[in-house]
Amino acid sequence: MKYFIRSLRPSQWVKNLLVFAALVFAGKMFHIFSLINSTILFFAFCLTSGSGYILNDIYDRNKDQNHPEKKNRPIASGKISVTWAFVFAIICIIISLALSYHINFFSFLVVAIYLLLMSGYTLIFKHIPVLDITIIAIGFVLRAVAGAFAIEVEISSWLLLCTFFLALFLIIGKRRYELILMEDDAKKFRHTLGEYNIKLLDQLIAIVTAICVVAYSIYTLDNTTVNKFNTHNLIYTVPIVIIGIFRYLNLIYAKNEGGSPERILISDTGILFSVLVWLVLVSIIIY
Repeated sequence: MKYFIRSLRPSQWVKNLLVFAALVFAGKMFHIFSLINSTILFFAFCLTSGSGYILNDIYDRNKDQNHPEKKNRPIASGKISVTWAFVFAIICIIISLALSYHINFFSFLVVAIYLLLMSGYTLIFKHIPVLDITIIAIGFVLRAVAGAFAIEVEISSWLLLCTFFLALFLIIGKRRYELILMEDDAKKFRHTLGEYNIKLLDQLIAIVTAICVVAYSIYTLDNTTVNKFNTHNLIYTVPIVIIGIFRYLNLIYAKNEGGSPERILISDTGILFSVLVWLVLVSIIIY
């Protein structure tokens, strides 16, 4: 059973914490009903995204066997048969759709769209340069949107933009790491890697980093945000965001990391400190 759980990639579930973004910024963090719905949605997305990883691993199992790290995954290593992996993925999909439908129809709809989008990514979009990273970033945005639907609140378009560009930042950093790790074999492992180069990815990182900081800054100063929380003080969280991004850039360029954003988020002291300080400041200002 442990290999089935591993195939869901629990280390990646930290991404699904985005469903709680609406809960925090809607001022409903202490509303029991909203908290319960967000938690149910979190587990629904864990199963949904996990099933997507399984289907992707089934599709890529032959390529993964030649990857220095991914060859140890349960499906690529043969610890789980393709048939049982597929059956397990279907079970997870059914449970995730049932959980999201239990919340409300719109949450269910977003989860269903996410499933279709990730299926399209596995079969088609992952082979198209630029579109491959864009689709994954949209998946992050869908998590935030589903979280808003779960507690029946609106979410700022600026906040969604921040989510999109921050996701792009992390994904491009990961592509850069893969390109360096695989070197001349990069295209054999992932076709789109052959369409990228370090110089291009560095330029993309610079662009999305700047947009992310500007978008978040505008969000904190936007009249809608100020009127909603009755304060201008969210602007004081911007330096913390910048410190966190600069720290991540340091890890990418100085330490050649970035291949596992979810691991960095829970293991790097600098990133952890930035996230915790940001959460504390946001909570104090909003609540």
